Amino acid sequence: MGEDRNENVGDVTVKAEDNRTEQTQETPEDNLEDNPEDNMQKQINSVVNNETMKYTDIAIRQRENERTYIQNIKNSSSGLSLGDLKEEALLSDSKTVSRFSPAWNQTLASTAAIVMTFTAGLTSGYSAILLPQLKLKESTITCDESTASWIAAMAALPMAPGCLICGWLMEKFGRRNAHYMVSAPFLLGWILIACANNLALILLGRFFTGLCVGLIGPLGPVFISETTSPQLRGIFLAAISLAIAFGIFIAHLIGTWVHWQWTAIICCIFPIISVILLSLIPESPTWLISKGQIEDGVKAFSWLRGYDDEARAELKAIIDKRKAADLEPTPTLREKIDSLKSPELIKPLFIMIVFFVTCQFSGVNAVAFYSIEIIEKAVGKGLDHYLTMLAIDVLRTVMSVVACVTCKKYGRRPLCLISGIFTALSMVCLSMFLYWTDGKPTNLTWIPLSCLMIYICAISIGLVPLPWMMCGEVFPTRVRGLGSGISSATTFVSFFIVVKTAPGMMSELGEVLTFLFYGIVALVGTGILFFILPETKGKSLQEIEDKFKSGKISIA
Repeated sequence: MGEDRNENVGDVTVKAEDNRTEQTQETPEDNLEDNPEDNMQKQINSVVNNETMKYTDIAIRQRENERTYIQNIKNSSSGLSLGDLKEEALLSDSKTVSRFSPAWNQTLASTAAIVMTFTAGLTSGYSAILLPQLKLKESTITCDESTASWIAAMAALPMAPGCLICGWLMEKFGRRNAHYMVSAPFLLGWILIACANNLALILLGRFFTGLCVGLIGPLGPVFISETTSPQLRGIFLAAISLAIAFGIFIAHLIGTWVHWQWTAIICCIFPIISVILLSLIPESPTWLISKGQIEDGVKAFSWLRGYDDEARAELKAIIDKRKAADLEPTPTLREKIDSLKSPELIKPLFIMIVFFVTCQFSGVNAVAFYSIEIIEKAVGKGLDHYLTMLAIDVLRTVMSVVACVTCKKYGRRPLCLISGIFTALSMVCLSMFLYWTDGKPTNLTWIPLSCLMIYICAISIGLVPLPWMMCGEVFPTRVRGLGSGISSATTFVSFFIVVKTAPGMMSELGEVLTFLFYGIVALVGTGILFFILPETKGKSLQEIEDKFKSGKISIA
């Protein structure tokens, strides 16, 4: 170790250097007199001391660089240049930690939100196993068709208000704190269902869990978007739809063999797991910086994203935007209302509303909520309906995994178009088959089953995951909570309408017209999205916002 290094690391390094100097001055005669075992122990101690000193030096230098980094940001009026913090000054002796730690931290942060979304999937899948059990003769709670539709739809009823509340909640208290707040009513809802001995408690429990699904709808994508890099953002956002699909599958799997109350008890575990994970991660750095907490924001950003050039460039853009906002005069109420008409809000809001409505009115949640009934009507009595439901759930989960991979590799537009076209074709073909057979028994049950399988595959790789992914990408920081809340509220209003009307459409219009309606909506919606949907893959959130603001957002 040289003199410069001693000056940088202080007394700890000096003492370590002195110890090594004394060891190197031992004479050969002294070594000969020592016991061989003592010599070996001295060598081991020397190595340990050297390594301890080296990593102490690294830690000290890293802390000094972080303090300098934050101070420069605070003092600078024009932002921090990328050259102010050299990469070789950061963990230069520990390339493994420098390279892999940010990806691991981003995974941990995303998992906390994804587990909460998984609980939302349990809510969506729960009615499909609850309703058949309530209709059994031995059930202590009576359930007719009207009651069943309300039990299913009660979860969807508060989802839209939940989205609007969440927009305010995440802006006021932060993304991570909002997750904490959602976990309490989520747990309460499952406890009420587990303890229910009458219809009122079931409906109340479904209301609370549905409210939390609405709360988590915009919250999860926004939190993941603000805590992940552009390279990893797509796969983590796609994991939201995977979590929902897996939650539906687990609810169906457990409920196939377990009583509905014990299924609810098991569902209580997952909000608790999410809270534990949230305690290990920081708040969204974008939100912290937007609230003027620059130092905390920089620390959170560095913990999540590391110190590479791309991360520093994005951090500089976020801080420069905050500084520019500080220089602007405080807007009046009239100016705030006028700002809601800005193109960077209106354009993405219109796109997301079209996207969410297309997804919902393609019938995705009608299939999830009434799996047994729809399979019975579409496939007939030739197959075990519960086994068929689980097979469809497995396929939905597998295709959600495929969506995570394809969303990382391919753009949003091609996936949307492929998904929409095949979703429409599968529904139209299923409708034509049912019209042709006219309810008569047939040995061709594999045809409607194949149509359902193609439908699940197609909708799971595009129309389901993409709106939730882009909901966290396309809105500007200052109205991200509002924009994602309104667009998510739109999908949950559509969600409620589809789930509440599906049984009536089946009985009044028939399966043929119901499935044909879902197919036509998918086709028309995909046609509209072809002309308006932008490509956001690989772009930073700031870049997407700037392009919407300039009106030059590309659909290519």
